[in-house]
Amino acid sequence: MRLTADIWVSAYLARLRLIEVPAFVVRRGDGTAGAVLIKVNTLDGQACCYQRSFDLLTGARKWVVLTEGAEEDVDGSISKQCSFDPDLWVIEVEDREGRHLLDEPGLE
Repeated sequence: MRLTADIWVSAYLARLRLIEVPAFVVRRGDGTAGAVLIKVNTLDGQACCYQRSFDLLTGARKWVVLTEGAEEDVDGSISKQCSFDPDLWVIEVEDREGRHLLDEPGLE
């Protein structure tokens, strides 16, 4: 059974708070089935955006880089994604070390 998007986002934000990494819901999507983008802002003008991907060969779901580079370019790519997916969630993580926890158990 899959978690709803709003429950997953709440749990993700709570895990980041435990290690004192600031994160914010920038765009709230559909609470039950919305896809989630994670933007990691390293506070140096650079950013990376992750999206969930489904591996057709293994059936595994994993986080992959959607785009990375200058923060303004990453923001442009996120805006483009939002323009054709009204159910999309966008979470911004601010961490100079680039920590996002997406490879941690329960979030992968």
